[in-house]
Amino acid sequence: MKKIEAIIRPERYEVVEKALEENGFTAMTISEVQGRGAQKGITLQYRGGVMKVNLIPKIKIEIFSRDEDVEKIVGIIKNSAMTGKVGDGRIFVLPVEGEYWVRNHEGN
Repeated sequence: MKKIEAIIRPERYEVVEKALEENGFTAMTISEVQGRGAQKGITLQYRGGVMKVNLIPKIKIEIFSRDEDVEKIVGIIKNSAMTGKVGDGRIFVLPVEGEYWVRNHEGN
C-alpha cells in the first residue's frame, strides 16, 4: 500500500477531482495548505504599491492506494493538474506500513 500526496494549484482541484472520480478513485483527503517552491513566492501590485507574498495557497490531496494503482493515479493527477507554469505542484509517493479501522478495530 502507498500514500500519494499531491500539492496542486487550488484552481486545478475540481479538474483533478473529476478525473480521479471518473477513473474510480473517489476516496481522498483534501487540505488547504500554504507553501512556496522554486518561485520563492510572488510579487503583487496592491493599491499602487508592490507587495511580496511568500506563502502561496495550495491544495493537498492525500490518497491511500494499492501498489498497482499508484502509476495510474499519479498520471491522472499530473495530466489534470498541469498548466505548464511554475508552481503547478508536486506529487510524493510514500510507503504505508499498515492500516487500521477505528470503527471495528480491524487492520493489518
